[in-house]
Amino acid sequence: MRTPTAATAALRVSRPTFKATPQKRNLQDIAITRTGKPIIRGQGGRSSLGGHTVTVFGATGFLGRYVVNRFARSGCQVIVPFREEMAKRHLKVTGDLGRVSFLEYDLRNTQSLEESVRHSDIVFNMVGRTYPTKNFSLFDVHVEGTERIVEAVAKYDVDRYIQVSSYNADENSPSEFFRTKAQAEKVARQLFPETTIVRPAPCFGFEDKLLHKLAGTTNLFTVNNMMERFNPVHAIDVGAALEKIGYDDTTAGETFELFGPTNYSMAEIATIVDREIVNRRRHINLPKRLFAPILNVLNKAVWWPVGSADELEMESLDQVIDKNAKTFADLGIEPAEIQDLTFHYLQDYRASSYYELPPATAREKTDEKKYLHVLDDQ
Repeated sequence: MRTPTAATAALRVSRPTFKATPQKRNLQDIAITRTGKPIIRGQGGRSSLGGHTVTVFGATGFLGRYVVNRFARSGCQVIVPFREEMAKRHLKVTGDLGRVSFLEYDLRNTQSLEESVRHSDIVFNMVGRTYPTKNFSLFDVHVEGTERIVEAVAKYDVDRYIQVSSYNADENSPSEFFRTKAQAEKVARQLFPETTIVRPAPCFGFEDKLLHKLAGTTNLFTVNNMMERFNPVHAIDVGAALEKIGYDDTTAGETFELFGPTNYSMAEIATIVDREIVNRRRHINLPKRLFAPILNVLNKAVWWPVGSADELEMESLDQVIDKNAKTFADLGIEPAEIQDLTFHYLQDYRASSYYELPPATAREKTDEKKYLHVLDDQ
């Protein structure tokens, strides 16, 4: 065994020693929730400890991953109930080691629902489906599923429950999706009056069903000549809003409509998409009464989702905004404009010869400078 030299020993003696000091908590780090439960709120951060315990039902969906990421990266313990093993893997890395926990559940199994919420102080219900399956109808998923979740929330007196519904939720809607979403809101408020209802408009972002659907080649047949109008909203803005709503106890019992700053028709968004991908996608309009039976037959013949007759009803309805509901402005958030972000999400749909071109808006400004505009009054 080698013995240290005199120089090495002297260097070790002169090396400064650092003592680990325990983290101190101040009075302002302790927050009292609506039900009187103390919560430790530090400065946050991916590797921080303490904070809320959040359960997110429907976290494996498009919007759910943004909510999980928001809470997990700030040090909260996030519980993700799941049904399919392969559908939840990408959520593991949204938080530090041990911050995201997975719990298998069944929407018809009350015990698994209670296990998912019994230790939580914030619960999000983001479960939703736009088409029926052989095991679950839209009523089973939206209404009966919500009823079981809210009963579990009420049983354990969870501090906050946020019901993520949908735009156009109306019990008298011709669309079953919008109708059952409105029925779910009513059930949630009856069983848990402090329920916060959030109605996001159609969202765009990575993995969305708006921009990518229009940019792809499979969206060939449409109805209503793509004339339905709505205010598309950025999924990241909705995730930020849901995080603020979860932390703010004053939002309990409120209703929020989250929508983008500009109203578009689907045809106008398709034009924006075509201009961004430097290509023109063809859309053939079919009568709804002809297209609906075809989708019903396909849903029974194939095992992958191909759309439903009710989705055609949804595509025929304009967005109606509740004037009494709160919006992004009440949360201090300014929603992004869809035209400013299409390049970010659609560049991969361009052909190789156009891939390096700048965004469509930048190209338009550059091309405009090539021309001399002469005013009549000069």
